Amino acid sequence: MAATRPTKEDLRLAVDLTIEDLIDHDLKVLFCGINPGLYSGATGLHFARPGNRFWKALHGAGFTDRLLDPSEETELLERGYGITCFVERTTARADEISADEIIAGGRTLLRKIEKYRPRLLAVLGLGAYRTAFNRPQAIVGRQEEKFGETTVWLLPNPSGLNAHYQLADLVGLFGDAKRASEAC
Repeated sequence: MAATRPTKEDLRLAVDLTIEDLIDHDLKVLFCGINPGLYSGATGLHFARPGNRFWKALHGAGFTDRLLDPSEETELLERGYGITCFVERTTARADEISADEIIAGGRTLLRKIEKYRPRLLAVLGLGAYRTAFNRPQAIVGRQEEKFGETTVWLLPNPSGLNAHYQLADLVGLFGDAKRASEAC
């Protein structure tokens, strides 16, 4: 069942809301976005904006056997996948978040990893990862560092605003992360 489309007023009121993490212990993969957008804040669902390619990339890469609607996000937990963000508060654009917020979010993310111990952390956003962990040269793919026993994989932001990567590119890169998660 698809989520109800928020109104303009819903979106206006969604500024600075938060969405609960979709997280559990011993996940195969914990996906970490930058922060929820207003559409997600209005619906209470991760990656809810219709132009976001997260759900299509997950399906295309084989994480799910069918294309899930954001309203079905809890099915990810059943498959061993979770979602969190560097910054909990919603914004219209990721550039409304300060570097200090992302750095603080990186510290919070490390505590979540220590507590929940996912096998692989898939960070969705090069800039956020580079800022949070002071890794200005980090590139897409497996990172040399691990957080405890958790392998770190860097992926592009699946937002429809990220014109550097087309859906086919995202599917291929998410597929690399899927194969890596199976080897962890």
